[in-house]
Amino acid sequence: MPMPETVTLDQLHALAAGHLAQKDLELVEKACAFARERHGDTPYRYGGTFLEHATAVTAILVSMKMDVATIVGGLLHGVINEGVATLEEVRANFGPDIANIVEGTTRITNVRYTAGAAGQIENIRKYILAMGADIRVLLVRLADRLQDMTTLEAAAEEERRYKARETMDLYAPLAGRIGIEWLKRELEDLAFSWLYPQEYAKLSSEMNSTLDERQAYVEEVIGILHAKLKANNLEPVRITGRPKHLYSIYKKLVAQKITVDQVYDKVAFRIIVRTVRECYQALGIIQADWSPVPGRLKDFISMPKANNYQSLHTTVSGPHGHFIEIQIRTEDMDRVAQEGVAAHWAYKEGQKISQNDARLFRDIKQMVQNLREVEDPTEFMESLKSELYEPAVFAVTPKGEVRSLPRDSTPIDFAYAIHSDIGDTCVGAKVNGQLVQLKYKLQNGDIVEILTQKNEHPKRAWLQIVQTTRARNRIRQYLRKTEKELSLRLGREICDRELKKNGTSLQALVHGGQLRLLLKALRCANLDNMLIKVGCGDLSVPALLRALQPEGYDGNLERRGEEIQRRARRGAATDGKTAEGAVLDGIVGLPIKVSRCCHPVPGDPIIGFITTGAGLSIHRAECPNLLATSSTRWVEVSWPPALHPAYNAAVLIRVERRKGALADISSAINAGDADIAEMNARTTAQNVMEIEALLAVRNLDHLQTLMRRLRQMAGVVEVRRR
Repeated sequence: MPMPETVTLDQLHALAAGHLAQKDLELVEKACAFARERHGDTPYRYGGTFLEHATAVTAILVSMKMDVATIVGGLLHGVINEGVATLEEVRANFGPDIANIVEGTTRITNVRYTAGAAGQIENIRKYILAMGADIRVLLVRLADRLQDMTTLEAAAEEERRYKARETMDLYAPLAGRIGIEWLKRELEDLAFSWLYPQEYAKLSSEMNSTLDERQAYVEEVIGILHAKLKANNLEPVRITGRPKHLYSIYKKLVAQKITVDQVYDKVAFRIIVRTVRECYQALGIIQADWSPVPGRLKDFISMPKANNYQSLHTTVSGPHGHFIEIQIRTEDMDRVAQEGVAAHWAYKEGQKISQNDARLFRDIKQMVQNLREVEDPTEFMESLKSELYEPAVFAVTPKGEVRSLPRDSTPIDFAYAIHSDIGDTCVGAKVNGQLVQLKYKLQNGDIVEILTQKNEHPKRAWLQIVQTTRARNRIRQYLRKTEKELSLRLGREICDRELKKNGTSLQALVHGGQLRLLLKALRCANLDNMLIKVGCGDLSVPALLRALQPEGYDGNLERRGEEIQRRARRGAATDGKTAEGAVLDGIVGLPIKVSRCCHPVPGDPIIGFITTGAGLSIHRAECPNLLATSSTRWVEVSWPPALHPAYNAAVLIRVERRKGALADISSAINAGDADIAEMNARTTAQNVMEIEALLAVRNLDHLQTLMRRLRQMAGVVEVRRR
């Protein structure tokens, strides 16, 4: 759809009369008078007056046959931002609906887009939320941006590049997301011309130089297509051929590293027929005579895109061996493909919203909701780009429901696309009847069955493989919730333990009125907030002990906390010298993991490290990784009496290389009543075999006995723990 030429207010009124009722035209006329009075001759930053700019923006909306609220909103979109009217005045004169559109576009006008700048991302969030409240806000803003892009020559170089980058990264994808393809193409080409002026000029010149040749080829192909279809008793409504827009050709040149003369499908042909049946009939006729290119057939009729786009796409080897792309669709499909949400505008009075439109608006609101829940600025921009993807995969449920997903999506993404509860409890998947891993990348047409289990929950590792914002947000929500619960529980246990050792308790502090002073000293909003900080390591044991000294307490409390950390740094044994199997002293039932970086075994001096939301990690006291961390997150731990059957210990064995040496080492380990959990060997330049082994042992005594036995073997150079 070409952009209308600049029009006057009177001409604008006449254009709107083509599709608006008389009462709506009266409102437009009132808005024209209001805009003329308030804006006057105020200059616009890119040339001309603001009134001329507002009229041009509104002409674009009129050409899209938008409803009266959108048209008036476009005409008044700058009155608040320019300070010539207040929101209350707009609401009083034109009602709340139009006032909300004007207010939304005003907030969006103030947005500055800078990729990666955390300070600006909150403004982009406001943009998205305003769009979600009323999508007409976005339509006005897109028309405003299109008009700006045609007048950027008057702006400074830095401003031009900024606007062009913002348009390419944000506005053009948003236009595509709501299905207004002509607007997406124009925005991309205009942004391309300002971002890469030399490449744009060169490509434009090369395309123009072959214009006559290309036009002759288009007419030849259209004639052949008409003849083929007519010979098979199919009379199309029309057949057109249009050159692909410059930016799409440029992307192909860059991606495939080819020259313009190597791009054969510079023209896309479109066949418009009357019924869906005729779409498939036309496809069969074309592919019967012209060889289709493998992998280039796409059926968006049976599986529409997320923005309601429907069409059949095929690329064939046409006349003279040139590859040509052909799109086949009905008239209704063609209108939706060009105009998107504007094709069957849901806000028009008395118009019943179609099922497809309802789904599109629901999807957009879901997109906004997904983004609303993302708090971290980096995650927000990542999620926004993900939401604006062009769906690349269309997978199907066993009941035949289609889900559109981004490239490289997994069964986990598919599960969350169906329902959050299905994603949360996903344990596996079948694709086309076969079990697959959850990291499997879905392909077009896959039939996906999600396997669930009631007590399962999302895994942190899923964040590394999912592609959709919905899946990523839900997983993060669960992890944050469980981490908060775990930190609360662990913090309570630590506080109870320390208070008990000093003759008091949390309950006593509450009843004694000391808790309020404690929370104030620690800058905590409430008791749970304090316990969570202790549990996740943000509040150290020494700081807690200092704050837990109400009047009359023993002054040894702070010294006790510092002693814990001094002994940990020295690698000294903790209180539980004779116990075996790691737990936090006095605390049971919490998630505890034995660190894989140092592989402690019962008998080793150990220190507990409070991890963020994952419980305790047990390290050997001299572990370099532990010593490199903040000691404020260390806690005393001991080995409890209950034994685990075996603990893995990492050892390095260096032995002179000879035939059978590895077998002898293995036999000695087995004879020492230990199992080999893992073993890797390599030979050095000095002809020494280095064996890295993970040995399952009962305790430190068992390990030391085994190491002594290995050292006594012939040819063994060294045995030590890793």
